[in-house]
Amino acid sequence: MRRNQRVVKFIEYFSKNLPDAKTELEYNNVFQLTVAVILSAQCTDKRVNQITKQLFVDFPDAIKMSKANIKEIYSLIKSCTYPRNKSKYLSQMSKMVVNIFNSKIPSNLTDLQRLPGVGRKTANVIGSVYFNIPAMPVDTHVFRVSERIGLTLKAKNPIQTEMQLVSILPEEKLAIAHHWLILHGRYVCIARKPKCFECGAKTFCKYYSKR
Repeated sequence: MRRNQRVVKFIEYFSKNLPDAKTELEYNNVFQLTVAVILSAQCTDKRVNQITKQLFVDFPDAIKMSKANIKEIYSLIKSCTYPRNKSKYLSQMSKMVVNIFNSKIPSNLTDLQRLPGVGRKTANVIGSVYFNIPAMPVDTHVFRVSERIGLTLKAKNPIQTEMQLVSILPEEKLAIAHHWLILHGRYVCIARKPKCFECGAKTFCKYYSKR
């Protein structure tokens, strides 16, 4: 099967089976989404959601978080991965948002990447999820699943995966395709033992065809 045929079948299958796919991170505004995405680096969404329940009560917006000291933030996020680094990022990020961006998270990818703790992937997530920017954030699930299905070819790193997916997927499908790949990788096409025999995507999956 050619790659363009896989793309068509991929979109058809997930449009039918995951039509409302969205992030599993919980948030009430774009600042909270930014915080949650920063915390989610090498940490599960489930853990992040547990952490942010109290964090967002104490610091619901950039102004309040910018006034907190790092130790206060650390005490609330210490159960996530790399809490010392992330508490510094959150403090610095909230101060920059208040002082440079008039207390508002910027709505373009270039300025988003200026924020401490926000790299290319994080900016793409915020831009795609909240601002409807046609972007393709690539995490470990997207990297693995797109290669297994056959949407990407010999991508050596997340940027190559991103470029390939952006080039083959319709622009209006990029945002939801990101969630399709993540959720499929999280619950079905898992890293060590993919659940191929219960997977509805196996009819067009390159990995399954070789098994």
